[in-house]
Amino acid sequence: MAMAARTMAEVAGPHGVAVVDKPAGWTSHDVVAKARGLLGTRRVGHAGTLDPDATGVLVLGVGRATRLLRYATDLPKAYEGELVLGVETTTLDAGGEVTAVHDMAEVRAEEVAAAAAGLTGAILQVPPMVSAVQVGGRRLHELARAGVEVERAPRPVTVHRIEVQPTADAAVYRLSVECSSGTYVRSLAADIGHALGGGAHLRALRRTAVGSFDLGQARPVDALDPARLLPPAAAVSHLEAVTVGDDLAVAVGHGRVLSLERLGATGPGPWAVLAADGNLLAVYAAHHHGTAKPDLVLA
Repeated sequence: MAMAARTMAEVAGPHGVAVVDKPAGWTSHDVVAKARGLLGTRRVGHAGTLDPDATGVLVLGVGRATRLLRYATDLPKAYEGELVLGVETTTLDAGGEVTAVHDMAEVRAEEVAAAAAGLTGAILQVPPMVSAVQVGGRRLHELARAGVEVERAPRPVTVHRIEVQPTADAAVYRLSVECSSGTYVRSLAADIGHALGGGAHLRALRRTAVGSFDLGQARPVDALDPARLLPPAAAVSHLEAVTVGDDLAVAVGHGRVLSLERLGATGPGPWAVLAADGNLLAVYAAHHHGTAKPDLVLA
């Protein structure tokens, strides 16, 4: 009976997407734990970790929508922060210990802008030791806490836009970045400092967007409410959508392989398959011989 009651509760919900404005000092797991209590379900996950000291957009999947988070994890990100010239730290941000100090008083704003511009486009980036990347089965931040530093292979990332603006403090610049998932903004800050012949670190990092999810949709953790969740379809709104009628919705619900023509799908996929009322039924991917198969069936 207890198992049946849990199953019925999971079917009943809540299901959907929440956009949280994560406060400083909270880990992404802290936000998930708090959301579970506020939303009344254990089925909560997030679409990409945000550093504890950082604030801003954290996308949560709730109920059935937790299964859709893998489609949101790789969405591009946007950040704002402050670039502090002249000081290097162990963590590449303001939370670390100072490792070097440089006299960069003569660096001009146009030089900083040029150094930042040199980091746009497709680049190779070495993950910082204080990251969740695994090496030899252990996360880098765990090794860093133990005082161990290891070689890290550079990873390809894309910086779509990076801008720096001077502030009243000659050593501090406002930093704005749009980048691919997996890009470390703290590493960009450190690389700008090195390109200028000195060093730098990042402070006051704020994530302003994850794909189309932005601060305008985000709400404080304590304001989470099951009645105000976005529908599960929001998690895959970046995918091409196809809407099917009732008869085809039954076939989709049973996970049938369908011809692209019958599904009404074009392009390479994957496709978000919606019912006539807009509810998400499944995500389909290209198969072979002009067919599509379910990558995930939600209903």
